[in-house]
Amino acid sequence: MTTGPQFSRFNMSEVPAVLLIAHGSRRPEANADLVQLAERLRERGYPRVEVSYLELAEPTIPQGGKACAETGANVVLMLPYFLSAGVHVARDLEGFREQLSATFPAVEFRLCQPLGLHPLLVDVVLARLAEGAPK
Repeated sequence: MTTGPQFSRFNMSEVPAVLLIAHGSRRPEANADLVQLAERLRERGYPRVEVSYLELAEPTIPQGGKACAETGANVVLMLPYFLSAGVHVARDLEGFREQLSATFPAVEFRLCQPLGLHPLLVDVVLARLAEGAPK
Protein backbone atom coordinates (compact mmCIF):
# COMPACT_ATOMS: atom_id res chain seq x y z
CA MET A 1 0.00 0.00 0.00
CA THR A 2 1.35 3.39 -1.02
CA THR A 3 1.19 6.09 1.59
CA GLY A 4 0.91 9.77 0.85
CA PRO A 5 3.10 12.62 1.96
CA GLN A 6 3.50 13.43 5.62
CA PHE A 7 2.54 17.07 6.09
CA SER A 8 2.55 17.20 9.89
CA ARG A 9 5.75 19.24 10.03
CA PHE A 10 4.42 21.93 7.67
CA ASN A 11 2.41 25.07 8.26
CA MET A 12 -1.09 24.25 6.95
CA SER A 13 -0.90 27.05 4.32
CA GLU A 14 2.06 25.14 2.80
CA VAL A 15 0.04 21.93 2.46
CA PRO A 16 -1.71 21.70 -0.91
CA ALA A 17 -5.43 21.16 -1.04
CA VAL A 18 -6.68 18.54 -3.48
CA LEU A 19 -9.71 19.06 -5.70
CA LEU A 20 -10.87 15.77 -7.19
CA ILE A 21 -12.87 16.30 -10.37
CA ALA A 22 -15.15 13.70 -11.94
CA HIS A 23 -17.65 14.01 -14.77
CA GLY A 24 -20.69 13.59 -12.53
CA SER A 25 -23.72 11.36 -12.90
CA ARG A 26 -27.44 11.44 -12.26
CA ARG A 27 -26.87 8.25 -10.22
CA PRO A 28 -25.81 9.15 -6.67
CA GLU A 29 -24.10 5.75 -6.32
CA ALA A 30 -21.73 6.64 -9.14
CA ASN A 31 -20.86 9.99 -7.55
CA ALA A 32 -20.25 8.30 -4.20
CA ASP A 33 -17.10 6.65 -5.60
CA LEU A 34 -15.35 10.03 -5.68
CA VAL A 35 -16.35 10.74 -2.08
CA GLN A 36 -14.86 7.41 -1.02
CA LEU A 37 -11.66 8.18 -2.93
CA ALA A 38 -11.42 11.53 -1.11
CA GLU A 39 -11.74 9.75 2.23
CA ARG A 40 -8.97 7.32 1.29
CA LEU A 41 -6.66 10.17 0.25
CA ARG A 42 -7.25 11.84 3.62
CA GLU A 43 -6.35 8.56 5.33
CA ARG A 44 -3.11 8.46 3.30
CA GLY A 45 -1.85 11.89 4.25
CA TYR A 46 -3.72 14.58 2.32
CA PRO A 47 -5.71 16.43 5.01
CA ARG A 48 -7.62 18.75 2.66
CA VAL A 49 -9.46 16.96 -0.14
CA GLU A 50 -12.63 18.21 -1.80
CA VAL A 51 -14.73 16.56 -4.51
CA SER A 52 -16.37 18.25 -7.47
CA TYR A 53 -18.23 17.35 -10.63
CA LEU A 54 -18.09 18.80 -14.12
CA GLU A 55 -21.84 18.41 -14.59
CA LEU A 56 -24.97 16.57 -13.41
CA ALA A 57 -24.00 16.65 -9.71
CA GLU A 58 -22.81 18.93 -6.93
CA PRO A 59 -20.58 20.32 -5.70
CA THR A 60 -19.56 21.93 -8.97
CA ILE A 61 -15.94 22.63 -9.82
CA PRO A 62 -16.25 26.32 -8.82
CA GLN A 63 -17.86 25.27 -5.51
CA GLY A 64 -15.12 22.71 -4.84
CA GLY A 65 -12.38 25.17 -5.79
CA LYS A 66 -13.85 27.76 -3.44
CA ALA A 67 -13.95 25.21 -0.62
CA CYS A 68 -10.26 24.42 -1.24
CA ALA A 69 -9.29 28.09 -1.30
CA GLU A 70 -11.19 28.70 1.94
CA THR A 71 -9.02 26.12 3.74
CA GLY A 72 -6.13 28.58 3.53
CA ALA A 73 -4.10 26.52 1.06
CA ASN A 74 -1.65 28.41 -1.16
CA VAL A 75 -1.82 25.64 -3.79
CA VAL A 76 -4.76 23.56 -5.02
CA LEU A 77 -3.99 20.42 -7.00
CA MET A 78 -6.89 19.83 -9.40
CA LEU A 79 -6.93 16.12 -10.20
CA PRO A 80 -9.15 15.02 -13.09
CA TYR A 81 -10.61 11.60 -12.25
CA PHE A 82 -10.79 10.88 -15.98
CA LEU A 83 -9.07 8.17 -17.99
CA SER A 84 -7.88 10.37 -20.84
CA ALA A 85 -7.23 13.98 -21.75
CA GLY A 86 -10.30 14.47 -23.92
CA VAL A 87 -12.14 17.73 -24.50
CA HIS A 88 -13.31 17.99 -20.88
CA VAL A 89 -9.77 17.82 -19.51
CA ALA A 90 -7.98 19.73 -22.25
CA ARG A 91 -10.48 22.56 -22.64
CA ASP A 92 -13.17 22.60 -19.96
CA LEU A 93 -11.02 21.93 -16.90
CA GLU A 94 -8.34 24.37 -18.04
CA GLY A 95 -11.12 26.97 -18.30
CA PHE A 96 -12.20 26.26 -14.74
CA ARG A 97 -8.56 26.49 -13.60
CA GLU A 98 -8.27 29.94 -15.19
CA GLN A 99 -11.59 31.03 -13.67
CA LEU A 100 -10.58 29.88 -10.17
CA SER A 101 -7.17 31.54 -10.50
CA ALA A 102 -8.85 34.84 -11.36
CA THR A 103 -11.35 34.50 -8.50
CA PHE A 104 -8.69 33.53 -5.94
CA PRO A 105 -5.47 35.26 -7.09
CA ALA A 106 -3.59 34.39 -3.88
CA VAL A 107 -4.03 30.67 -4.59
CA GLU A 108 -2.19 28.72 -7.28
CA PHE A 109 -4.49 26.24 -9.01
CA ARG A 110 -2.54 23.45 -10.74
CA LEU A 111 -4.31 21.11 -13.16
CA CYS A 112 -2.82 17.62 -12.82
CA GLN A 113 -2.75 15.01 -15.57
CA PRO A 114 -5.73 12.64 -15.88
CA LEU A 115 -5.28 9.02 -14.83
CA GLY A 116 -4.28 8.10 -18.39
CA LEU A 117 -2.05 5.15 -19.12
CA HIS A 118 -0.32 5.15 -15.76
CA PRO A 119 1.48 1.80 -15.25
CA LEU A 120 -0.62 1.01 -12.18
CA LEU A 121 -3.78 1.21 -14.28
CA VAL A 122 -2.56 -1.78 -16.26
CA ASP A 123 -2.54 -3.72 -12.99
CA VAL A 124 -6.09 -2.54 -12.27
CA VAL A 125 -7.25 -3.67 -15.73
CA LEU A 126 -5.56 -7.05 -15.27
CA ALA A 127 -7.25 -7.47 -11.87
CA ARG A 128 -10.68 -6.65 -13.34
CA LEU A 129 -10.08 -9.11 -16.20
CA ALA A 130 -9.13 -11.82 -13.70
CA GLU A 131 -12.36 -11.15 -11.79
CA GLY A 132 -14.39 -11.70 -14.95
CA ALA A 133 -12.45 -14.67 -16.33
CA PRO A 134 -13.96 -18.16 -16.17
CA LYS A 135 -12.88 -20.05 -13.10
